[in-house]
Amino acid sequence: MPAKRSSVIADRLLAWYDANARSLPWRSAPGSNAPDPYRVWLSEIMLQQTTVATVRPRFESFVARWPTVESLATASDADLMAAWAGLGYYARARNLIACARAVVAEHGGRFPDSEAGLRALPGIGDYTAAAIAAIAFGRRAVAVDANVARVVARLDAIAAPLPGAMPTIRLAADAMTPDTRAGDFAQAMMDLGSAICTARNPRCLLCPLMAQCRAQAEGDPARYPVKPAKAARPHKYGTIFWAEQGGAVLLVRRPERGLLGGMRALPTGPWSDAPPGLAGAPDGYGWHLIDGTVSHGFTHFTLDLALAVGTALSHAEGEWWPVGDIESAGLPTVFAKAASTIRRALCG
Repeated sequence: MPAKRSSVIADRLLAWYDANARSLPWRSAPGSNAPDPYRVWLSEIMLQQTTVATVRPRFESFVARWPTVESLATASDADLMAAWAGLGYYARARNLIACARAVVAEHGGRFPDSEAGLRALPGIGDYTAAAIAAIAFGRRAVAVDANVARVVARLDAIAAPLPGAMPTIRLAADAMTPDTRAGDFAQAMMDLGSAICTARNPRCLLCPLMAQCRAQAEGDPARYPVKPAKAARPHKYGTIFWAEQGGAVLLVRRPERGLLGGMRALPTGPWSDAPPGLAGAPDGYGWHLIDGTVSHGFTHFTLDLALAVGTALSHAEGEWWPVGDIESAGLPTVFAKAASTIRRALCG
């Protein structure tokens, strides 16, 4: 990319950001030299595969409970997983506490200030390391998330389909990134992609980079980035078991490794290609299926869950949780939906 064009892009985008930066609880004002690395790191982990609208209130509750990396490092795994419930992609939560403990144990409570040092920590990949290095420490680093990739692909009309186009997009993003204010530039690109250069119906007339955008000059910016055809996700079936006695419901802890690992949940049977019925029910009696199902989409498959109620034997493995306080159990979304559906059915 010609140096003059990249300089114009950086200057115009930073001027736009100075006037239009989103106010977010983990951000410092444009031009600030004192962002908190802990808050930057926490927000970046939370924002992976999750929207700002979802993260904002959860971030604020997290930092109220664990205001420093040292306090988070002392949290119990169970408390952290319960607080994470509803944010999805639960491996992030396991890596979150592992990273906090590593920062305290190996770095004296201070995050490394380089991409290489950050990448060595649990749960921090190339993008997150670049984002933290740029935003928290002012390093010149190229952070390319989905929003940034979309902006860059349109600015340069990059016609190769994703994900194969990512090396080209990264090179183009690198050429646009200024030597100074790299953190503000990274956040400006994110804000532009979120508010203006959106996936559908981009608001080109409001874009500070419209004159530099080759996709806009072609007349169809929404065709970029070029995406491959989506493959159909497999569909699976399962059964959730609701065992209630004495005003309490049986909950189990899912295995540490695997989907929703370490989370408190309702017992389930196998998740398979055909409805498994009552297979895998906890030891007990009176199990029967009730009307209704709960559906949920994971990254790699969709799931339909039948609902069964009964009474588990007192020696069933798990813990008995007060039904009236089930919302505080920190159930993942699919199990929280099932609990709500079953309670409505039983009360009706």
